[in-house]
Amino acid sequence: MRRRSSGHWDESDVRIRANKRGSRPRTKDRPAHEDAVIGRVVTVDRGRYTVDLGSEGPGTEVTAVRAKDLRRVPVVVGDLVGLVGDTSGAEGSLARLVRIEDRATVLRRSADDTDPVERVVVANAGQLVIVVAAANPTPRTGFIDRSIVAAYDAGLEPVLCVTKTDLGDAAPLRDYYAETSLRILSSSPERPEEAAAPAGRHESLPLDPTTVETMRSLLDGHVSVFLGHSGVGKSTLVNALAGTSRSTGGVNEVTGRGRHTSSSALAISPSWGSVGTWVVDTPGVRSFGLAHVPKESIVEAFEDLAPGYADCPKGCTHAADAAGCGIQRLVDSGHAGPYGAQRLESLRRLLGVAAEDGLDQMKELGTTT
Repeated sequence: MRRRSSGHWDESDVRIRANKRGSRPRTKDRPAHEDAVIGRVVTVDRGRYTVDLGSEGPGTEVTAVRAKDLRRVPVVVGDLVGLVGDTSGAEGSLARLVRIEDRATVLRRSADDTDPVERVVVANAGQLVIVVAAANPTPRTGFIDRSIVAAYDAGLEPVLCVTKTDLGDAAPLRDYYAETSLRILSSSPERPEEAAAPAGRHESLPLDPTTVETMRSLLDGHVSVFLGHSGVGKSTLVNALAGTSRSTGGVNEVTGRGRHTSSSALAISPSWGSVGTWVVDTPGVRSFGLAHVPKESIVEAFEDLAPGYADCPKGCTHAADAAGCGIQRLVDSGHAGPYGAQRLESLRRLLGVAAEDGLDQMKELGTTT
């Protein structure tokens, strides 16, 4: 084949050698995407994000994927995000998630108290509804205290909701937190302890309509996250409040633990709510680590014990053998209430200065011995 002279070359004759280090953007500047549509992430499923575009209530739901430069940035339920591309919400359409708005609050947890990796549970919430059952499964103070600390660290208002009060007595739990400002609600009419049905032998009664209305009033205008172990009736409660049909399950009679039914978090905008009302159902949790929470914040979350913190010497560990611990003196004086000693022991577990007994050995709600 006869070679061309240089005067007859064109772009088809030029071969571009591939860059061995891969392609790189020509600039670090990214598009501002000022025309992006803002929506709220309502659920996440295997790299697909369902985003609600309603500004004053439920709107068009759009499926989106993250832009390449956001692949290492976690996007969670509750995030306000910017979308470009096809935001019609039509079947088969796919938008591109290009921006995450600043978060007002972030509820986080770690796998355990030594794991440095933080896991974001939900963003932009205002209330944390901690759901426990009065019986079947047995409630644990350790989980409740951990959840309160996480709420305090995230800037959320904690609310405790006790389900299955027709099967067990919630009065000991109310007594345990009597010295705090924690709001406690019951999902069904309470019966006296001596009349409570044996846990695991009977199904719980339907939710009390009056209680449902009280909770709706509490949730109205807020983004509220429901958190609890599997089997405590969390999804049942969400279904009653939001009119949904999330899967529910019972309790394993051998292990005494609930069966997982919800596999992912879901934000729901109930029809009865005013603007800004969202109910977020989360999967049942096995553990709730607090490795990301500073020690000072853990102490401050125990509002009935925190006043003694001011009298502690510098560097006080608050352990049982800590000399001059102001919190210990507060408890000994009786100003922390009849459950002060148990509350202090729970605080020490979270601070890592008392042995964690494990889930099966953790003190049950209301147990004073």
